[in-house]
Amino acid sequence: MSESQISLPNPLREKMQSGKLAVGMIARLIRGVEIVAIARTAGFDCLFIDLEHNGFSLETVTQICLAANMAGVTPLVRVAALDEQQIAQAFDCGAMGVIVPQIETAGDARRAVDAAKFPPLGARSIMPCLPHLLFRPAPAVPAMRAVNDATLVIAMIESRKALDAVEEIAAVEGVDMLLVGANDLSNALDLPGQLDHLDVRAAFQRVAEACHANGIFFGVGGMGQTPELAKEMIALGARYATAGADITFMINAATANAKKFE
Repeated sequence: MSESQISLPNPLREKMQSGKLAVGMIARLIRGVEIVAIARTAGFDCLFIDLEHNGFSLETVTQICLAANMAGVTPLVRVAALDEQQIAQAFDCGAMGVIVPQIETAGDARRAVDAAKFPPLGARSIMPCLPHLLFRPAPAVPAMRAVNDATLVIAMIESRKALDAVEEIAAVEGVDMLLVGANDLSNALDLPGQLDHLDVRAAFQRVAEACHANGIFFGVGGMGQTPELAKEMIALGARYATAGADITFMINAATANAKKFE
C-alpha cells in the first residue's frame, strides 16, 4: 500500500470540525457488537466504551471497536486511569479516540499524548496490520501518520486541580478535546448534583474558553438528564455531548413501559 492510498476517516472528528454537534452513547452494559447496530440505528455519532466504570475485557473492546469502525460509528474508549499501557492497548483494539480521566496538569496531558500518538508526536509502539486499516499491510511511516491524524486524545476535566490548570492542559500539543465530567466536577466543587449552580456554570465557561483559545474541541458529559443545560453548553461552543448510557436508556424505557400497566 502506498502512502497516497492510506485513508483513515473519523466521522466524529469530521462532524465536529464542520461546526456541528456530535452526540455519543456510553456502552457499559451490552458486551456484544449488537450495541454498534443500536447506536447506528438510534443516530449516535460515536460509542463511548467505558472501562472506568465496568469490567469489559480487551477482547470485548476489540470486537466493538472493529464493528463500530466498519459501521461508521466512531469508537471512543475511556480508560480506567492515566496509564500508558491502557491507552496504547485501547488504540491497539481499534479505538479512534481515547478518553483519559484524572488529567490534572499539563504534565498529565503530555503523558497521555505520548502514550496515544506514534512518533514524532508521541512514543507509541506500532504493530503491523493495524485494526484501523482493517488489517491491511501498510508502510509504517504513512500508517503512523494516518492514525495520528485521525485519532483523538480527549482529556477529562473533573477536579479543582484540573480546572486550575485548564489553560495549560488545553495548550498541550496533541490534545484534541477537553471533556467536562459534569457530575464529578460539581462534586469536586462541593456542589454535588447542582449542575446549574453559578460556580459550576463558571467552570464550564472557563473550560470552553480554554478550548476556544487553543483551537481544540469542547465536550460535555453527564448531562443526559438536564437537556436544557446541555443546550447552554452547546451555545458555549460544545462540539461533543454524551447523551447517556445503554443501561440508563434501558432502565428508563423499561420503567416507563411497566408503569403503563399500573
